[in-house]
Amino acid sequence: MPFPKHRPRRLRKNETIRKMVRETTLSVDDFILPLFVTYGRGIKNEVKSMPGHYQMSVDNLAREVKELKGLGIPAIMLFGIPEYKDEVGSEAYNPKGIIQQAIKAIKNKAPELMVITDVCFCEYTSHGHCGIIKNNDVDNDATLEILAKEALSHAKAGADMVAPSDMMDGRVGAIRKALDENGFQNIPIMSYAAKYASAFYGPFREAAESTPEFGDRRSYQMDPANSDEALKEVQFDIEEGADIVMVKPALPYLDIIRRVKEEFNYPVAAYNVSGEFAMIKAAAQLGWMDGERAMMETLISIKRAGADLILTYFAKEAAKILGR
Repeated sequence: MPFPKHRPRRLRKNETIRKMVRETTLSVDDFILPLFVTYGRGIKNEVKSMPGHYQMSVDNLAREVKELKGLGIPAIMLFGIPEYKDEVGSEAYNPKGIIQQAIKAIKNKAPELMVITDVCFCEYTSHGHCGIIKNNDVDNDATLEILAKEALSHAKAGADMVAPSDMMDGRVGAIRKALDENGFQNIPIMSYAAKYASAFYGPFREAAESTPEFGDRRSYQMDPANSDEALKEVQFDIEEGADIVMVKPALPYLDIIRRVKEEFNYPVAAYNVSGEFAMIKAAAQLGWMDGERAMMETLISIKRAGADLILTYFAKEAAKILGR
């Protein structure tokens, strides 16, 4: 019998030895902070369901990046809220659009900060879906052209990386082709490769003002019951030229993160989405759990599952703890 010769508790005796034998470590270098940029000046509207997060105008966003620099957060993901919306989301690829303005302002203030842009249309279309609507459904192939235009406009504005989140078939290849043909062959693509049709996106839709006007997104986002299909989606995106693949959401899909990492041994990002953030915040506010400990346990679980990068609304809070 292992006991009493073997006593695992010997290596749990105090924090020093626990740190020395810790199998998984979390670093601020793992974090990407999502930010919401809106039109106007002097705007900083808190998202009610996401305490501590705001819709910010470009001038305030530029100030925000100073704090991120001090915390050591290496990267942000930008989501835009335009002043005008139309059927085809034309503001998404407007050279003077809200994201394009934000990229330039941020790179002017903090050129070393990695600026990643979400490439999609749900925030920009009057109907709230992720592309061009035909016969009450998103037309996959027609949407590819405008996705490529949007990604190219971000690259021209100075984005360091683009991240298509629309879940159209073939979009990584279309974006890669557009970037390469226009001299942006060194701009990486982080694809939302396994993006599930999840209930955990609710608070985000308030923040990004992107709730669909009709129906839902289950005809293009993945069925939560499917695991093998995720590997197929990831494989397609890698073959089309993705440099990083993402699993979204993170917590209900830790098994998918692990499978993707083991199957492909490729850079994997995981999105710790708004609903996951909001649940912990709400429970902590009610005194039902230690919010700080729950946050760190959540992030370490995502890293332990196999994620190399974590998109999280906890980035600033966690960075402060890690910097203590």
